[in-house]
Amino acid sequence: MKRTLLILLAGFFGLFLFYPLMILLGGAFFVETVHGGDVQRQFSLAYFGLIFETPFYRECFGNSLLIATWTTLLCLVISIPLAQLFTRFRFPAKTFLSALLLLPLILPPFVGAIGLKQFFSRYGSLNLLLAKIGIVDLQAPPDWFGSGGFAGIILLNTLHLYPIMFLSVQAALANLDPALRDAARNLGASGFRVFRTVTLPLAIPGVFAGSSIVFISAFTDLGVPLIFEFQTTVPTQIFNLVTEADNPIGYALVVLTLLLVALLFAIGKKWGDGQFAMFSRSATQTEQNRLSPLMSSLAIIGISGLIGISVLPHLSVILQSFSAKWFFSVLPTEWTTEFYGEIFSLDLTRTSIRNSLLYASASAFLDLVLGLAIAWLLARQTFRGRDWLDVIAMLPLALPGLVLAFAYFAAFTRPIIDPDWLTNAFVILGFESTPATVEWLNGSLIRIFDPRDNPILLIVIAYSIHRLPFIVRVAYAGFQQLSVSLEEASANLGASPLRTVFKIVLPLISANLIAGSILTFAFAMLDVSTGMLLAQEDQFFPITKAIYGLLMRITPTAPAIACALGVLAMILLALCFFFASKLLGQRMGQLFKI
Repeated sequence: MKRTLLILLAGFFGLFLFYPLMILLGGAFFVETVHGGDVQRQFSLAYFGLIFETPFYRECFGNSLLIATWTTLLCLVISIPLAQLFTRFRFPAKTFLSALLLLPLILPPFVGAIGLKQFFSRYGSLNLLLAKIGIVDLQAPPDWFGSGGFAGIILLNTLHLYPIMFLSVQAALANLDPALRDAARNLGASGFRVFRTVTLPLAIPGVFAGSSIVFISAFTDLGVPLIFEFQTTVPTQIFNLVTEADNPIGYALVVLTLLLVALLFAIGKKWGDGQFAMFSRSATQTEQNRLSPLMSSLAIIGISGLIGISVLPHLSVILQSFSAKWFFSVLPTEWTTEFYGEIFSLDLTRTSIRNSLLYASASAFLDLVLGLAIAWLLARQTFRGRDWLDVIAMLPLALPGLVLAFAYFAAFTRPIIDPDWLTNAFVILGFESTPATVEWLNGSLIRIFDPRDNPILLIVIAYSIHRLPFIVRVAYAGFQQLSVSLEEASANLGASPLRTVFKIVLPLISANLIAGSILTFAFAMLDVSTGMLLAQEDQFFPITKAIYGLLMRITPTAPAIACALGVLAMILLALCFFFASKLLGQRMGQLFKI
C-alpha cells in the first residue's frame, strides 16, 4: 500500500506541479532559433532584458512593487500598535473586538472593491455627503482613489491583509519574556524607549513573517486591480497575456514574480526563524495592565473605527445589491430584492454558481483523498524521501494562484508527450504505430486537460493543488493526536491497513478532516486567479469571473446583480469559516503559518 501511494503521488505531483513549472521556466529562459531548418533551443535572458527595457513593463513592475510596499507599511502601522495594545493591556470588550478585527479575512477584497468604488469615487457617497455639509465642491470633487484607482487598490489590500500582520506580530509579542522589559524599566527607560529598544527588536521574527506574507499577497493580487480597471500592474498583464501561448513575455513576467516570491519567502524564513530565543517560558504569563476608563474608551472607539472602515466596502456591496435607484445620492433612494431573484434566472450567474459548487466540491474531495494519504505516510510510515514529500506537499503555499494558473494554461495547451518520443515508445514496446495514431493519442491527451476546450478538470486540479497543504496539516495533526496503539491493535486482529484507516482512523480524526475540507471548499468557491485565467468561456465561469463579467457589461442593472452575487458569496464564506472554526478551535490559526 505504501509503495502504491508513493508511486501515485509521484505521478500526480510530477504531472500537475513540476511539469507546469518546467514548461514555465523553459518558456522564459530558452529562446528558439532556426539553424539549417532545425529548431534549436538556447538558454537566454533576452526576454527578461526586454521586459526591463520596455517602459510599459517597467511601469507595471514599479506599480506592483509600490502597491505591495505601501500595503505592507500601512499594515505594519496598523498592526504593531494593535498587537501591543491587545497583548499588554486589558479593557472592556477586548475578546469581542479581537474577533471582529479578523472579520476582513473572511470578506474577499475582490467583492469589496465593488463597494469601495461606490463610496469613494468622484461622485460617490463620501463626496456627496461632504458636499451637503459644504466641505467639497462637486464641480471639482477630490479623487480619493488617486490616479486610476492606485490609492484605492492600496487601501483595499491594507484593509484585507492587516489581520494577517496583526496575528503574526501579536504572536511574536506574546512570546517575549516580560523580565526583559522589567529590567529595562528598572534601568530607567521610558515606556516608549522600552518598546523601541527591547520589545520591537525581539518581535522582528513575527514582523518579518507577517510582512513577507502581506507583501506577496498584495504584489500578486489580481482581482482588485481588475475591478478598478487598473491595467499597469504585473498581475493584470499576466492575465492579459495568458491566452497568448506563444508570447514569451508572459512566461518571463510569471517567472520574475515567482523569483520575487521565492526571495521574499527565503528572507521571511531567515528573519522569521532568527535567534531571538527567550531565557524562560514566563512570556506566556505576561501580566496585563488594565487601561483607565478614558484610555479604554479611546481604544474601543479607535478599534471600532478601524473595524467599521474595514467592512465599509462590503456594506456598500450589500446596499447596492438591494438598491433599485442609487444615483447622485449618499444612500439608495429606492430599494428592491429583485436582483437576488435575477441571480437564479440569469444564465451567466446561475451557471457560475453551479460551476463553482462543482469545482469547489470536487477539489475538496480530491484534497481530502490526497491529504489523507500524504498525512498517513508522513505520520505513520518511514521511507527514504519522507522529508521531501513533506516539502513538496507544502510547496503550493509558496506558489501564488496567479503563477500556478498561468503555468497550467501554458503547460496544457500544448502536447503533453512529444510525438517523436511517443513513436519511439511504441517501437520499444513492440507495437505498430502510424503518425495518425500518435497524433490521435496525443490529441486526446491534450483535450482532456486543455482549458481552451474544457477547463473543468484542470480547474479542479488547480484548486486542489493550491489548497492541499491545509488538508495535509489538519490530517497530520489528527494523526499526531491519535495513539498509534489503536492501529496496532487493529492490525493484530487481522485488519488490513486500508480497513484500519476506514474503521479506526477516519472516525477518530473526522472533525479535522471535515474542517479542512470546509476551508478548502470555501477558498475554492471564491478563488480569483485560477478561474480568471483558466475559464475562457461563459459556460465555464466560476462565481468570481461571473462577477467580473457582469461589471464589464454596460447594462444598468449588471453592477447590482454582481453585488447580489457577491453578497451570497460572502455569506457562504462566512458560514464555512464559522463551522470550520467550531471544529478546529484554536488550531485553525496553524493553517495559515508558512
